[in-house]
Amino acid sequence: MSPALLSPSRRGAACALAALLVIGPLSAQSVALADDGADPNLSQTLAELAIVHGERVIETGHIDMGPKYEDDGTWRFLIHDDAAKADAEATSVWRYPNETVFHVLDAATLTVPDDPAYRFLEADPGSEVYVIPQTQNPEVVWIGWNTQDPKVMSMIDRGVTLSLNGVHGPGSMTVYVQSGSFGEPQIVWESRTDGDQPVWVDVNTHTHANWVFTEPGVYLAEITAEADLIDGTHVSDTQQIRFAVGTATSPDGAFEAAPGGSGGEGASGGSGASGGGQSGGSTTSFESPAPALAQPASSPLVPILVGAIALVAVGLIAGFSVAIVRANRAKTRILARRAAHGNGQNPREGDGS
Repeated sequence: MSPALLSPSRRGAACALAALLVIGPLSAQSVALADDGADPNLSQTLAELAIVHGERVIETGHIDMGPKYEDDGTWRFLIHDDAAKADAEATSVWRYPNETVFHVLDAATLTVPDDPAYRFLEADPGSEVYVIPQTQNPEVVWIGWNTQDPKVMSMIDRGVTLSLNGVHGPGSMTVYVQSGSFGEPQIVWESRTDGDQPVWVDVNTHTHANWVFTEPGVYLAEITAEADLIDGTHVSDTQQIRFAVGTATSPDGAFEAAPGGSGGEGASGGSGASGGGQSGGSTTSFESPAPALAQPASSPLVPILVGAIALVAVGLIAGFSVAIVRANRAKTRILARRAAHGNGQNPREGDGS
């Protein structure tokens, strides 16, 4: 695959993908998500922006996820919709993840070449994957992180831990960062890894990463943002980040999706089984509530059977009681005879038998 074969708007993503090397997942918190200063688009300072309600589908433009305090002082992991970056008349705001869907359009698709280096993605050669690039592609939503909310910066102690707790979707999701087009990639998160995957983000950080999805459909990524505050307290919030991958995948399905459920068009079942011949595409899914046990149908024979069982039980108890009483009486007579014999008496005298 050559970047020259792609449209100019997709060459940045292709160059990033072409530089992938096969590496293993890094240990917890070994990836520092920080701005290296190479991309001037990452230079930003946030003011106090409003948190708004209302469903929003985002297909293009600059997005950051990060911690923010609500008006009542509650710590939240929210989505910074930087609409003003593309439209001077628009207002940048913070949004709630359950009211926001990232629609990854087909403009994000790249073909996986027949090259061992691409085993990193665990996708079949010749198959298509969807790439949200670290460097902005104007035809694809551009997703990153920031720890730049003014109140957050004034209250956290050094930084924030972001953890991927699990992913539910039809394929695998891999997130990695890369310094330059040909630097060695560092895996941030991958859905094939079990357990929480924490990474450290310094205060006043703004960065972006490459997001790779192996199949179209609805994905839910559960992410936790937590931090120690300078006053010694600890704060944490967990949210579901919603993706509708593929132009044909309805964002409505992503809004309706629930962890462990079918979640609408394009979503997998609760096991997150992969499709299209993917190797290891099964994702970490969240537990679904156990189905209620079916109740047996009522029958008029049930009371009769219960009564019969009760009568049998009473009879057995009575029989055992009589047997015990008789055994005790026999034991008493035997003991009395032995006592009389020991006193030189006739063992049958005075025993009443």
